[in-house]
Amino acid sequence: MNRGVRCARRFQFYSLTSVATVLLIGTLDTKGDEYAFVRELIHARGHATLVLDAGVLGEPRFAPDIFADRVAQAGGSSLAKLRARGDRGAAVDVMMAGAKALTRELFDQRRFEGVLGLGGGGGTALITAAMRELPVGVPKLMLSTMASGNTAPYVDVKDITMMYSVVDIAGLNPLSRRVLANAAGAICGMLATEAASALGDKPLIAATMFGVTTPCVMEARKRLEQAGYEVIVFHATGSGGRAMEGLIADGYFAGVLDVTTTEWCDEVVGGVLSAGPNRLSAAAASGIPQVVSVGALDMVNFGALDTVPQRFQGRTLYKHNASVTLMRTSAEECTEVGRRIAEQLNRARGPVVLMLPLKGVSMIDADGQPFHNPHANRALFTALKSHVGANVRVRELDAHINDPDFAHALADELLMLLA
Repeated sequence: MNRGVRCARRFQFYSLTSVATVLLIGTLDTKGDEYAFVRELIHARGHATLVLDAGVLGEPRFAPDIFADRVAQAGGSSLAKLRARGDRGAAVDVMMAGAKALTRELFDQRRFEGVLGLGGGGGTALITAAMRELPVGVPKLMLSTMASGNTAPYVDVKDITMMYSVVDIAGLNPLSRRVLANAAGAICGMLATEAASALGDKPLIAATMFGVTTPCVMEARKRLEQAGYEVIVFHATGSGGRAMEGLIADGYFAGVLDVTTTEWCDEVVGGVLSAGPNRLSAAAASGIPQVVSVGALDMVNFGALDTVPQRFQGRTLYKHNASVTLMRTSAEECTEVGRRIAEQLNRARGPVVLMLPLKGVSMIDADGQPFHNPHANRALFTALKSHVGANVRVRELDAHINDPDFAHALADELLMLLA
């Protein structure tokens, strides 16, 4: 079993009669009373706590298990230096780095099974950064004054539960006690969930899908599941691709069916659904088998029609719905997308098959459809074939990406690599 799967199976799910430990991360100089309150409630439910103090301004209201100076040292400084400097932003950066390092270290030592944080803006940024160091499945709850706004910077692609505090976390009163009690109950409830296994017995396959490649992925999924695998499908919306990359790096998957690499269009051209420049890198680094295709590389994603940048006026646009506008990629853009994808595939330490559907790469790239552009597709295919190395086997099929024969070929190629 590889390192990541061991990591994923390390945490357990507890029955109500089992004792688990909750890691409490927070600033005990300013929010010590609140942390003491939730700590006692967690103890009353039969669970233990491990308290990490990330406060800088003053002394903690009660003695933590891990003092702030140790956190500062793990972040590359000392508490005395941070206090002497008097720069709150710099202090938060150091304590964030230390909290991240210690949280991962403590988890690897099996010191806790779930995490609870309480905070405002700075505390929420610090605590959720530490939470994001943990695998998906470990209970993570953040009670925050920031939870009613845009939570994407805090959650990113991890399963962090954000709970709005309603009032500021600045003392105990009848309302704050009720909310804090709910937070304590929620984290204990997460720990009380029973499950036979974190992952199950079947090996997992990661797959990528967009609405315009759904028929292909669903048909390939059926074939793989008939062969004894479980397929986890990710929506190729930027965050979906990044989530998949993270889980691949954590070792959850035996192989990857990367049908829908469309996020590269947004990365190259400037759309709103980029997964960043490291898309396709996790499978390459891990060495697991991957079958890759060109699903939805005919499109760049924008919001409503009036949000499309002025420089793209005059291009072929398609109103997917009131909130999503698609733009057809040009031959020049397809050439660059192909080069970037090839660059990633060339780094692969494991087997790679690149599958090219010569009759179209999405539901709206077919004869008579608005994005049908054989010239742009030829540029894409030519760039891919001319830039991939000898480690990548290229297979061209005279089929559309959503043809059942193409889906079956994708699945069969991956099954052969996995055999």
